[in-house]
Amino acid sequence: MTSHPLTVGFDLDMTLIDSRPGIKATFLALAAETGAVIDTDLVVSRLGPPLDQELAHWFPAAEIPAMVARYREIYPSHAITPSLAMPGARESVEAIRALGGRTMVVTAKYEPSAKQHLSHLGIEADVIVGGLWAEGKATALREHGAAVYVGDHTGDVRGAKAAQALSVAVTTGPCDAQELRTAGADVVLPSLTDFPGWLKSYTA
Repeated sequence: MTSHPLTVGFDLDMTLIDSRPGIKATFLALAAETGAVIDTDLVVSRLGPPLDQELAHWFPAAEIPAMVARYREIYPSHAITPSLAMPGARESVEAIRALGGRTMVVTAKYEPSAKQHLSHLGIEADVIVGGLWAEGKATALREHGAAVYVGDHTGDVRGAKAAQALSVAVTTGPCDAQELRTAGADVVLPSLTDFPGWLKSYTA
């Protein structure tokens, strides 16, 4: 019987990357362009859900499709450079690779933007899938046989559970340890800096 390589999935925003500066800059540009009043600090305090859900707080329903399109258009010039890798992100991906495992990124973010972020930061994932949120993430996780899914939001925990993957949660996003545990996280870590050590004991 052949054993398949370990596949670990990661969320992107506030798990692998700190995209708050970039997202804030893009929302500021959108506000300047449209005249909309947007509390950008509030926006970046609750990253995770899809873009259209956030835009619904600031624009009438009829305008949202156009605003999504415009946001995505201006995003690369505002958001890629200021967004940084989270502490431990590169080391976590390398730790999986060192074990002969595969990595995937499954995010609600627009897929071309997700790829730009990872490419800019030199974080290489074997598979990158965008546009999936919460339980919707399970589709990609199951398709690629992910045994573990790492995220920072209760939506990520729900996605892992729906895919019957082990849910590893980090408290670097908007949800605290208690919320993540209540949502059903199997493992809660303060940040990805703790992930390589956890992975070592998990695979031992």
